[in-house]
Amino acid sequence: MIDIVKRVLLEEMIDDYPGTVLLVSHDRDFLDRTVSAVIVAEGAGRWNVYAGGYSDMVAQRGEGVTAKSAPKETKAPREKAEAVPSAPKARLTFKDKHALETLPARIATLEAAIRKFAKTIEDPALYAKDRAAFDKASAALAAAQAELSAAEDEWLRLEQLREQAEAR
Repeated sequence: MIDIVKRVLLEEMIDDYPGTVLLVSHDRDFLDRTVSAVIVAEGAGRWNVYAGGYSDMVAQRGEGVTAKSAPKETKAPREKAEAVPSAPKARLTFKDKHALETLPARIATLEAAIRKFAKTIEDPALYAKDRAAFDKASAALAAAQAELSAAEDEWLRLEQLREQAEAR
């Protein structure tokens, strides 16, 4: 994992590069900030291109890229005698519904805070002028990024649960 200053510099370099960059990263926020298309292996030698960043791909595809989303093997249809009882219905609790409604605003707030802290750290003189302020901004940036990642993961989990509940 690279530090914040190098990450911001890398984002700028990628954004300024006039050609094509093939980028592989586990950092969804980094992908959202830098890429204009996401290519996903769908299995069986098929690849799909989705416009936008990782979040856009999830919205278009209906799911993220996880080990669980690997293509399923086709199985012969089961006879009625072998039918497996269906899993219990997925449903959202009141707390889940509330979180699903409030998380987008929380994510936007965290993204704004991250931009603010990153801009503060970008000042090349800050480290020399006020080391404590630099350290404080760096720590706050790292905390905000961790909180943003957790909030995005929770929103994605709840959105998938909501889709499952609506599909049944």
